[in-house]
Amino acid sequence: MTTLLKDDFYDYVNGEWLETAVIPADKPATGGFQDLVDGIDSLMIAEFENMAHDPHATPKGRMKDAVAFYRLASDFAQREAAGATEANALLAKIEALRSYEELNQQLASFVLDGIALPFQLDVDADMKNAQMNTLSVYPPATILPDKTYYTDNPQAGEMLQVYFEMAVNVLVAYGKDQAEAESLVEQAIAFDKLIAPHVRSAEESADYSKNYNPRSLEEFAKQASKIDFTQLLTALLPGTPEDLIVTEPAYFEAFDIIVSDSHFELLKGWMIVNQSLRYTSYLSEELRQLGGTYSRYLSGIDEAAPQQKAAYYLTMGHFSQVIGDYYGRKYFGEMAKKDVKHMVETMIAVYQDRLRNNTWLSEETRQKAIIKLNRLGIHVGYPDQVPAIYDQLHTDEEKSLLANALHFNRLFREDTFKKWQQPVDREEWEMSAATVNAYYHPFKNVIVFPAAILQAPFYSLEQSTSANYGGIGAVIAHEISHAFDNNGAKFDEYGNLNNWWTEEDLAHFERLAQAMIDEFDGLPFAGGTVNGTLTVSENIADAGGLSCALEAAQKESDVSLTDFFTNWAKIWRTKAKEQYQQLLLAIDVHGPAKLRANIQVQNIDEFYTTFDIKPGDPMYRAPEDRVQIW
Repeated sequence: MTTLLKDDFYDYVNGEWLETAVIPADKPATGGFQDLVDGIDSLMIAEFENMAHDPHATPKGRMKDAVAFYRLASDFAQREAAGATEANALLAKIEALRSYEELNQQLASFVLDGIALPFQLDVDADMKNAQMNTLSVYPPATILPDKTYYTDNPQAGEMLQVYFEMAVNVLVAYGKDQAEAESLVEQAIAFDKLIAPHVRSAEESADYSKNYNPRSLEEFAKQASKIDFTQLLTALLPGTPEDLIVTEPAYFEAFDIIVSDSHFELLKGWMIVNQSLRYTSYLSEELRQLGGTYSRYLSGIDEAAPQQKAAYYLTMGHFSQVIGDYYGRKYFGEMAKKDVKHMVETMIAVYQDRLRNNTWLSEETRQKAIIKLNRLGIHVGYPDQVPAIYDQLHTDEEKSLLANALHFNRLFREDTFKKWQQPVDREEWEMSAATVNAYYHPFKNVIVFPAAILQAPFYSLEQSTSANYGGIGAVIAHEISHAFDNNGAKFDEYGNLNNWWTEEDLAHFERLAQAMIDEFDGLPFAGGTVNGTLTVSENIADAGGLSCALEAAQKESDVSLTDFFTNWAKIWRTKAKEQYQQLLLAIDVHGPAKLRANIQVQNIDEFYTTFDIKPGDPMYRAPEDRVQIW
């Protein structure tokens, strides 16, 4: 075992688990994060089943409507009886279109109803004035996972064939004849190929400061001769905007080429196919199974989720904050919330000391970094309040599942547009408390730790303090580090896109970031290689998180660095389908879990002394090659 430890620390810690772990048939992977997800899914499905059959078990308030929605989602007999009639009536609105003029007449309604369009709109914080919400416009998603697949992936043809067959089968299940279905899907794929050359790749999108491209509405509208954006935005918003944020200018500069008279029928086919696929989750079992074929293929998933789980996921999709509030208060509680918040504050204090003692920042930049750190918002467990929009979600069990879902989606979209030119709510969460994850929001300068992740192996009173620091401590410090990664460093203490670095400090930081890129770039994994540029922000956060958590662990009287490093490797344990791993290599800003575990410990001097790693051991990295930023 000592040899294995020095060869591959991740395998040393997780090897026995890897030999016996079984990937669920409806998942692409299993492991530390995924095991927690499965546990919470099972727990909450049991809760919903109990409440769905026992009205006395349902708490008063918003959960009543969530449970009612779950009952509809679980009633597959009713879903089967309803068939695709209701969806076909909605699709008929697209099929009836004969011109862009007719499309423009219905465009605002289409946006609010979530109809697939060759653009998307959102209201979010203005990067240069992060206390105020502004309007953004961005391209639609492509069929293939990334634009690079269209030119550089040998599997692209097979992927498009799987998509083609799935979409044709879905349309036939809706009642189309085979020839019409095939024609519509051919049109959809042809239109998708018009979009792909003009959108950004995942690597290009990894620097999200590039999304900030303000344009006057007049200037922007001139790029779209067929779509009346001025009329649309005036209808959607409380007033006519003078400007908006264009996330991908290259796409909209090509908009008139893509959305042209000669491509009208292609656009229509694309809209019909996309919308048909979006409805499948709410319809019959046959359509639910068919509609997920392509996504399961991309990830190597063997089976669709069981019906109960699918019903719960649909319910979570519409009532995420309501369910999170219920889960957080019942299974996490106020005491645990205070305990973990204290741990976060401890980690911030450690980070503050590290900034004060930093040897490569100038005093000017160091002080601004500390100011940013001191204004960092801390959200732990569950929000203090559920957003008011959830008070409007009243499930009508006399109507269909699809009808309720479409009504709720429209309410959410209307609420989104009402936020335009309104102050940003720094307290509102963008993740349910029942979600196994955590995040840093650069425009709000807040870190969020949902209740669901605050359990073993990340955090447990039954683990040693050092193990907890190697788990949740490193995760907490990881999110803090995002405030100072290659993206977060571009935003100030208020969340504004604002360079607060001296020129010399920024150049030094960029050299360190490049060293992190080089450390990961090209590493072989799952038949592909890691993209160091795509994953650099997460790798910087991992490095900062691990080193900061280590310092915190070392301040404890019962420190055990063996426990610390072992639990770090344990939280990343993952067993995944190769197709899924290859997909993530192409599009995910996170590196492969095994490499996150192994590479980062090689940057930490204490790892070598704790496990007696010497030159010549595969886990050894020469001191001059160890990348240390924060």
